[in-house]
Amino acid sequence: MSPMSVLTRDEAQTRAQLLDVHHYGIALDVTHGDETFDSLTVIRFTARADADTFVELKPAELRSVTLDGQPLDPETLDENRLPLKGLTAGEHELRVDARMRYSRTGEGMHRFTDPTDGETYLYTQLFMEDVQRVFAAFDQPDLKAVFELSVTAPDGWTVLANGVTEHVGEGRWQAAPTPLISTYLVAVAAGPWHSVRTEHRGLPFGIHCRRSLAPYLDADADEILDVTRACFDRYHEKFDEPYPFDSYDQAFVPEFNAGAMENPGLVTFRDEFVYRSAVTDTERQTRAMVIAHEMAHMWFGDLVTLRWWDDIWLNESFAEYMGYQTLTEATRFTDTWTDFGVTRKPWGYDADQRPSTHPVAPDPDAVPDTASAMLNFDGISYAKGASALRQLVAWLGEKDFLAGINTHFARHKFANATLADFIDNLASATERDVHAWADSWLRTTGVDTLTPTLTAGPDGTHTLTVEHHGSRPHRIAVGLYDNDLGVEGRLTLRDRLEADVPGTEPTVIGKRPALLLLNDGDLSYAKVRFDPESFQTVRTALAGLPEPLTRAVVWNALRDSVRDGELPAMAYIDAARAHLPRESDLALVQGVLSFAATQVADRYLPAEDRPTALATLTDLCRDLIRRTEDGSHPGLRLTAVRHYIDVAAHPDTISAWFSEGTVPGGPELDPELRWRILGRLAVLGAIDDAVIEAELVQDPSATGQEGAARCRAALPDPEAKRRAWEEMFTSDHLSNYLFTATAQGFWQPEQTHLVREYVERYWADAVAVSARRGPAIADAAGRYAFPVHAVAPETLALGEACLRDGDPIPALRRKLVDQLDDLARALKVRTA
Repeated sequence: MSPMSVLTRDEAQTRAQLLDVHHYGIALDVTHGDETFDSLTVIRFTARADADTFVELKPAELRSVTLDGQPLDPETLDENRLPLKGLTAGEHELRVDARMRYSRTGEGMHRFTDPTDGETYLYTQLFMEDVQRVFAAFDQPDLKAVFELSVTAPDGWTVLANGVTEHVGEGRWQAAPTPLISTYLVAVAAGPWHSVRTEHRGLPFGIHCRRSLAPYLDADADEILDVTRACFDRYHEKFDEPYPFDSYDQAFVPEFNAGAMENPGLVTFRDEFVYRSAVTDTERQTRAMVIAHEMAHMWFGDLVTLRWWDDIWLNESFAEYMGYQTLTEATRFTDTWTDFGVTRKPWGYDADQRPSTHPVAPDPDAVPDTASAMLNFDGISYAKGASALRQLVAWLGEKDFLAGINTHFARHKFANATLADFIDNLASATERDVHAWADSWLRTTGVDTLTPTLTAGPDGTHTLTVEHHGSRPHRIAVGLYDNDLGVEGRLTLRDRLEADVPGTEPTVIGKRPALLLLNDGDLSYAKVRFDPESFQTVRTALAGLPEPLTRAVVWNALRDSVRDGELPAMAYIDAARAHLPRESDLALVQGVLSFAATQVADRYLPAEDRPTALATLTDLCRDLIRRTEDGSHPGLRLTAVRHYIDVAAHPDTISAWFSEGTVPGGPELDPELRWRILGRLAVLGAIDDAVIEAELVQDPSATGQEGAARCRAALPDPEAKRRAWEEMFTSDHLSNYLFTATAQGFWQPEQTHLVREYVERYWADAVAVSARRGPAIADAAGRYAFPVHAVAPETLALGEACLRDGDPIPALRRKLVDQLDDLARALKVRTA
């Protein structure tokens, strides 16, 4: 990867004051082989004064540049900046002709050849500063312009873009000009797509995937389009401003780094959302949530865009909140907040307790450049921010919240806005002090903790006081639950009180409930604790709570207590063993099993206790499999089968399933389950390379290639480990997805002794590969290739030395800081 200057906030402000950018004409030609493509850009802009400035570009070769017809020297390109010296006030036209490199890491113009059928697909991901890998641009969000794009592509391809595209002959596709949008939102996807097209409210809607996935997309097309239409209609009920673009395409693209990207009129999704294998209803809900989330961005992010990257949370928190809320209101997925509570919120809580935490709305000075901005795509900008907005709606009321949002859209459409604008627009709709709320919720870090104390009066009535560690105001519900006298282990809701914390007076609650639960309904963002009697009830009757969202709040409290060293790690596994056999909510079963296996068994328990934990989880999964034999809960059964495979300590049962091609009583083994079993058998040393190769012949797809890479790296063989390490850290030919799959296979808690030497090698190798290959691979190297099971003080010391002396690029540094904090926490939990 060539070096690159990052754009600073000060430079962006200076350039925004100087320039008014009107129009980009972009002509791309993708018919010149598999390494590079041609990019011709014509930018029309006005300079408001005489000055020097620059345009950004990262070419393989800069062929020619002209400014107002006069040639500029291509040799003046310095890293990614082409200086424009001596600009005079007035109108200008810049013409840049370049050859650009395709990407294999999901950044810029990603190129992918499908191993199933040999077909090739291209798509852009231009977020933050990857525009420069595709065309020349004044690359910052507040220099919006009209984009007019043409693409010359091979015969038989379809080209998709932000606007409606038309094939105009000789392989050339022309896209309709966009309204004013930011550079990072321009999008192209080209290839022999399989498309399902329809119309809604007079607009063309389409969904697209690679041809080899066509039958799977067709099977789910009705569901995907139903969710799309339902959310579209619901947003038009909420928002006064109509959908601002000329079409709505959703392309499921290969090797995508994020979940999805909100390009106006052409949303790109990771194509794992086109399900080749059986999935649970919770996974379908997740896909629907991502559809709803990205559509919310059409207004918040695309129509109104941040001025600088310090406000990225506003885009993401709003879309996250709106996605979950709108899905609940407009589709069959009416229980989305349980999934949010059990999967998204812990992401926020964890991020907020690390040294890398930051306010939801960071101080502008804390985001001085694009490199630091990239680090804020985390659980705080998404999950904590969405939790804050949910709390704001609880405090403000939805009517006033939406009135403020609509004022925001009206004032800033096709332009840019800041946090200050957003808060002013909300404040215009209410008497409440939104500015004070924003200061306490959006400008602070950390998680508040709420602990109840119950005091008995002489007449047997009890009063509640809430001890509040932290600084934020919370509007919460307090659930009072009594034992159901008719059914042992079942709890009934006596009352749900509204409370403001900090409050002044203790609350009288009558006779002592069996369980008092703070933040029942999960409307605020805080850790909650139990009084001693309530904790006893949780231990015996957690599964007997009537609502899944209530149970999610309790499970999160147990999770937090383990992480904080207040509850023994094995007690969480025992709670799972006791209560999950009676649990019906899929998101809860999946979330609890996942934490129990990957955090508690694999990291928090010392090695000698791990076999007991795995045996307990195996028994639990076997119980769930038995319970679902009547076919009434296919999603629960699938979840239990997956986790049974993952925690199997002996190969016998899962080997038999693999040989027979089915779990007795179902499900039959689809590709996902076959690769999952092979992955576990590889770890246990029960298969060899020949078995992996034979499976790859059966499933040569992209996910098959990833499955094989994961299995090969997992084999408990010194030569297999050496090869996997070379692939990741020396060869540089792995795509982002194959790098990740190899890393996922490499480290296994069962193989600690075998891979001990690599713990020491990791630091220098990760720093080097990140510097060579850039942020996407740095993220994968820090997230998946980190020696996560080497829970030892020596690992921590090596990591701290790397941060001190190793000079990792910002994307890797942030990952290492987080991983090392998690490692230190695991060590503390073990000694607690």
